[in-house]
Amino acid sequence: MIERISFRGHDGISLAADIRGPADGAPVLLLHGGGQTRGAWGATADALARKGFRVTTMDLRGHGESEWSPDGIYMLDRFADDLRGVIAEIGEDPVLVGASLGGLTSMLACGEGPKAPLAALVLVDIVPRIERGGGDHVVGFMRGTKDGFDSLEDAAEAIAGYLPHRPRPKSLGGLAKNLRQGEDGRYYWRWDPEFVRPRENWNPDETSRRLGAAAQAIDAPILMVRGTKSEIVSDEALRHFRELLPQAEVAEIPEARHMVAGDDNDAFLGAITDFVARHAGRGEKADG
Repeated sequence: MIERISFRGHDGISLAADIRGPADGAPVLLLHGGGQTRGAWGATADALARKGFRVTTMDLRGHGESEWSPDGIYMLDRFADDLRGVIAEIGEDPVLVGASLGGLTSMLACGEGPKAPLAALVLVDIVPRIERGGGDHVVGFMRGTKDGFDSLEDAAEAIAGYLPHRPRPKSLGGLAKNLRQGEDGRYYWRWDPEFVRPRENWNPDETSRRLGAAAQAIDAPILMVRGTKSEIVSDEALRHFRELLPQAEVAEIPEARHMVAGDDNDAFLGAITDFVARHAGRGEKADG
């Protein structure tokens, strides 16, 4: 059974979430990547709930059914502040599983003061120093499609061009869940277009250094799951991660790209389940 709930963001916005699994299960919080929704975690959340975990999936601000930033600002600090509040509401240190943006958010929220408590962290194809070209490719697709599509078929064509390695789905039903139909009849992604607006004050090198320092300050076990064909976590980025966090565990999913769970969810579950089981429930009760 899935229970629909909501959390309150740091500035009062509503953050939509689902909870599944036994009420007394150790908490696991799944955070999606930029441009996705909590629906991306459906199969993963179901599998973890069946194993006895209390699994929460949440739409980040400006995504899915969560409210948009009133001022249109989506800096990492905003997402991190939201996460601090969510963990306080959960009331017990969770295992965080963060894909891409969700992983960046987790690093800052749990590595910079005030540190959000956690039992363990799973970073899904994200590290402090990412491959710049791969990041530009992802953001470029989002910016190039932010004005919507005439039909679901057009959206499917765009995705097929962006993810040519994936077989095209036989039904458009899943795609329809990630799009909303505007009053003009066009189909738009379920995220605020302001999320991908270029930021003049963004310094990627400084951001990487900041994320690296935050990751090193996290006092909890860390697992990084990487697709071997990732356009975001290159071999060089992986070497840097190992040097930065030699105690962290690393699991690689053969042939998977940046959206690891979407490319091979069975292998992804195989990579994280033992880690989650070893560390879930080992944290303290969160303050607040």
